[in-house]
Formats: sequence, C-alpha cells, structure tokens
Amino acid sequence: MIPQALLDTDVLSAVMRKHSKAVAQAQAYLAVHGQFTLSTITRYEVLRGLKAKGATTQLATLDRPCTATHIWLLTDEIIVRAAEIYSNLYQHGALISDVDFLIVASALVLD
Repeated sequence: MIPQALLDTDVLSAVMRKHSKAVAQAQAYLAVHGQFTLSTITRYEVLRGLKAKGATTQLATLDRPCTATHIWLLTDEIIVRAAEIYSNLYQHGALISDVDFLIVASALVLD
C-alpha cells in the first residue's frame, strides 16, 4: 500500500521532466489515490521557476495535473508549526529554506 503523501517540489519537478523512475512512482501513486496532493508552496516554487524561464509549454504541463490535484493552502496552524520547526533547527544550527519549513509543517499538520 502506498501511503498518501504531500509532493515536494523536487518530486513534482522530476515528474514534469518525465524522469522515468518518478513517472513510474507517480503512476503507481495515482492508481491508489487518484490525485496528487501539493502544498501551495510547492505550486509557487514550480510556477516561479517556470515563469522566470518563460517556459510556457511546461506551464501548461503543470496546469493540467494541478486541476486534478488537491492543493493544501497555508493555515495559521501550519505557520505556527513551521515557526516551531525553525526555532528548533535554529537552536541546533541546522537551517533549511523557509519554503521547506512550510512544506514540512504542512505535511506534519495534515498528517
């Protein structure tokens, strides 16, 4: 059984680039769950990269699966959890980017 998952930007990008392993995993996931689940942050990260490159064909490729994808919006609970994770990692000197904190917090809050 494939557990439900929140797709990270790297995974979504690999699927869009048609990386064979990522595509096979995506197809298996869709067979079980019927749709992808993304954070609004992941959608933002991919969109900003494609728009910056002027990649109109890839933008259309992204929009097709996103219409059949559940996109989790940021909530106050996610923001609070991200701040807690940041604080913990900051105290240990192990920071990552803010968008990654928000994606991790989204996955944790949404279980």
